Amino acid sequence: MSGPTRAYRAVLVVAVAVSALSVILFLGALRNDHTIRSDMGTAVAEVLSAGSLRSAVRFVTPDGVTHNPELGVLYPTGLTTGQRIAVEYARSDPDLVRVTGRDARVALIPVGSVILVTWLIAVPILLWLRRRFPPA
Repeated sequence: MSGPTRAYRAVLVVAVAVSALSVILFLGALRNDHTIRSDMGTAVAEVLSAGSLRSAVRFVTPDGVTHNPELGVLYPTGLTTGQRIAVEYARSDPDLVRVTGRDARVALIPVGSVILVTWLIAVPILLWLRRRFPPA
């Protein structure tokens, strides 16, 4: 296998892998939403720390147990430290918690953007490799 053929395949594999991982990420968000929706509890949470990718929260369930999910709250965009927010959680797993009113749909634009940008980069490279080194 020649160098250009390896390069072509490498670019294609990377683009497909990034796209597949993005879809898997979105499917995971859908699964989390389904788990929460099928056994939902609600609470008011305090935002302990806020970031665009992870925000830590603390809330108390009706049984009086305080929860501080290790992975933070799902869909944390726009939260600020000290804010009190409504959350929905899976009663069977209170560490699985999301901001009320948000679901996997908020991940559509980021996931779609990653896939789009990946292919906007990959396609010109693939076309250039095909033109520069036509298959024998």
